[in-house]
Amino acid sequence: MIDILYFARLREVIGRAHERLELPSGVDSIAKLVALLRTRGDPWATALGGRQPVLTAVNQQIAHPETPVRDGDEIALFPPVTGG
Repeated sequence: MIDILYFARLREVIGRAHERLELPSGVDSIAKLVALLRTRGDPWATALGGRQPVLTAVNQQIAHPETPVRDGDEIALFPPVTGG
């Protein structure tokens, strides 16, 4: 089981801040997890598949598409942060 946290506009579009997901066999990276979530259709496809980038973290460490995902991980999905 993994915990997925959605932040900022992703939380607004998806309509939830958190979910628990049984990690399917073969989903072993951030890229595969995001692809799986997008197959759910809207609102995930819109939030995670558009032109706006999505950043990820695994266990509070910035992650990349090839970063491994394992049972028990906490995955955060969030838009890029800008400041001024």
